[in-house]
Amino acid sequence: MSTRRLVIWITFLAIFAMAARVSMDTDSWWHLRAGQWIVTNGALPQSDPFSYTRAGQPWQYPGWLVEVPMYAIFSVFGPGGLNLWTAGMVTLAFIFTWRTLRGGVFLRAFILVLAAAASGVYWAARPYLVTFVFAAVYLWIFEEYRWNPNETARRRLWWLPVLMVLWANSHGGFAVGFIIWGVYLVAASLSQIYYTLTRKKHWTFLDPMKALIWTGIGMVLAVCINPYGPVMLLYPFKTAGIQSLQAYIQEWQSPDFQSLQVQPFIWLLLLLLAVVGLSRRRLAFTDFVLAAGFAYMGFLAGRNIALFGLVAPIVITRHFDPVVTWLSQRTGYKPASLSRVPVQQGWLNRVLFVLILGAVLLKVSLVYPLRTNEVAFARGLPVGAVNYLKIHTPPGRLFNSYNWGGYLLWNLPEYPVFIDGRTDLYDDELVNEWLSVVRGQDGWNLILDNYHINLILIELDRPLVRELRENSSWSLLYEDSVSVLFEGSLTP
Repeated sequence: MSTRRLVIWITFLAIFAMAARVSMDTDSWWHLRAGQWIVTNGALPQSDPFSYTRAGQPWQYPGWLVEVPMYAIFSVFGPGGLNLWTAGMVTLAFIFTWRTLRGGVFLRAFILVLAAAASGVYWAARPYLVTFVFAAVYLWIFEEYRWNPNETARRRLWWLPVLMVLWANSHGGFAVGFIIWGVYLVAASLSQIYYTLTRKKHWTFLDPMKALIWTGIGMVLAVCINPYGPVMLLYPFKTAGIQSLQAYIQEWQSPDFQSLQVQPFIWLLLLLLAVVGLSRRRLAFTDFVLAAGFAYMGFLAGRNIALFGLVAPIVITRHFDPVVTWLSQRTGYKPASLSRVPVQQGWLNRVLFVLILGAVLLKVSLVYPLRTNEVAFARGLPVGAVNYLKIHTPPGRLFNSYNWGGYLLWNLPEYPVFIDGRTDLYDDELVNEWLSVVRGQDGWNLILDNYHINLILIELDRPLVRELRENSSWSLLYEDSVSVLFEGSLTP
């Protein structure tokens, strides 16, 4: 085994090991419930079947193509299976990113692992992983066409509408594909204008641009190929228009730069600025828009940091490689060949590969067992309260934590929820009502009365808990270190 091949294997094994962790977050559960509903009913939901606040309201989510396989994996392999699926999807995305990088194998490996550490803040067993993979594929195809616009690269552009059909049926993040396409289209147009003005030649717009334009048209038509039709083109705008996303939901808020998980994002950004400044290579307009645009998106919402982790290595390695070459020339350093190694070195590389593979398998064995995942769930989910409700089944409507809505859909389907993580379904009005209640603001009791609620399951640290303890109309049914359950009625 050559050293070059060993480094590549180590890189992707390291990324797989990083992503092999308990990956089910609070939204994973409602995706599982949706997949289960689709399999059970043999159809896609057209209206909300899970809540009492939006019962019967139109609900058309573009995730069925992932939710059904997620449900199948969970049914057969449990949460450990979803952990491995998450690790596999993350690794697949960075395999495509690797193909876009420049420079030596050590440089590419270092940058890719750093980018993986930065993007890891948002790895979870959710359909978003399809957006993560397809974004990497789109970047690879556009980069190939950008630097080698030959017939092969041109034909590869037609993969994008086909992929968009899958993307638009897998996750609402398909809008990212249009953002990437728009960056390359605008950059190519401005480059053509600059070439025309500086060289005073006729601008043959359609020659270099028509492939990109037709690709974009194909992508638009591809989105319409879904069970809900052309209305899905408006889905990303509908979700982004919910103002309460930024006000309450953490992944839609600006990242907390004090958090250790976000630090690699800062390191990656600073490294990008440093190498662009040191490099003698001119910063291409496309690279600037890619890096600046996705960094800006990362500043606005933490969920976009993962996408920046796909874009930044492309720009960093393109500018870092000339710096490494210049340093090698100044120091007289000549790296040894990594493709051909002595027989003894080859066997040593094989031994190292086996040892590292064993370490990765050990990591997998630690996150796969059901008990390991259940312990992790119990630290942040109302496992005890749900068991209490299953045993005692007090009648009535349940007011629940936003973060626990998906878990309740899966583990307590006999109680429809007030709210859950389906942000495309719950508008600002309902989210704000939920916030008013959990904060114990004036009129919280009237909101509960309006929905005829007599059961409340929320976190211990909510201000509402203090109000409930002091209100004789409500009695405590269950309490542990995670959750509290009250029963009562505000109606005389």
